[in-house]
Amino acid sequence: MTTVFGEVAAEYEDVRPGYPVSMATAISGYLGAPPSLVAEIGAGTGKGTAVYARLGGRLVCIEPDPRMAALLTAKFPRAEVASSGFEEWDPPSGGVSVLGGALAWHHVDPATRAATAHAALAPDGVVALIGRAYGFADPDQGTALRSVFAAHDLRGQSRTPGWIAAELTASGLFGDVTLSRHDTVLPLTGANYLKLVTTFSPFRLLAPDRRATLLTALGAAVASTGGLVHLELRTSLTLARR
Repeated sequence: MTTVFGEVAAEYEDVRPGYPVSMATAISGYLGAPPSLVAEIGAGTGKGTAVYARLGGRLVCIEPDPRMAALLTAKFPRAEVASSGFEEWDPPSGGVSVLGGALAWHHVDPATRAATAHAALAPDGVVALIGRAYGFADPDQGTALRSVFAAHDLRGQSRTPGWIAAELTASGLFGDVTLSRHDTVLPLTGANYLKLVTTFSPFRLLAPDRRATLLTALGAAVASTGGLVHLELRTSLTLARR
C-alpha cells in the first residue's frame, strides 16, 4: 500500500479533488490558537497538506513514497518531509500540536493507530483527521456505476462518516471528540472520472487485464448516463484532544 499510489502520482495530483477551506477554519476554531508544530500522516501529493498548511506553524509531512513526496515538495517547499510510514516515524521530543491525515487513517494499523497517535501528540495536542466517501448526485447513474463495480467484485465503502470519531472515543485516549461534515459536489468529464478511478487502491491492486475490462465497462456506463459524472464528495473532519 505504500507504493500503489506512487505508481500514478501524476494522475493522483491531477484528478484527486482537494478539500474545502472550511476544514482549516474548523480546525483553527477548535485549536483556539495557532499550533507550533503540525504533522500530517500519509501526505501524498499534498491534497490534505493544503488544509494543514493554513493552520500556521512548522509543518512535517510523513510520506513514504518518493514519487508522491516529490510532487508534495514542489507544491509546499517549506514543508519538511519525513520519508517513512507513520508507525516508523519518530515524533519530536514533546510531541506535536496537531496530528492530521487526509484519507490516511484507514491505512494505519488499526490495532495500534490510536495509541500511536496519542503518543505522538503533545499534552493537549489535537488530532484532525479527514475522511471522504464518494457518492453520485444522480441516483440512476449511481446505480449503473455501482453495478459495474459490483460485477467486478469491487464494492463501495462500508465505513460510516463517524467511524473515526467512534474509534477515538472508544480508545479512551481522547476527549472532546467532534465530527463535522464539509460536503460538496464535483462535476467530472467521463475521461477524468475514469482517471480518478485509476488512483483508488482497490483498482491499483487489480491485475492489469482486470483494470482494462473495468475501465471499459465504466466508460460505457458513463456514456449511457449522459457522459458527465457529478460526484458527491462526502467529506468528514474528526477532531479530538489528547
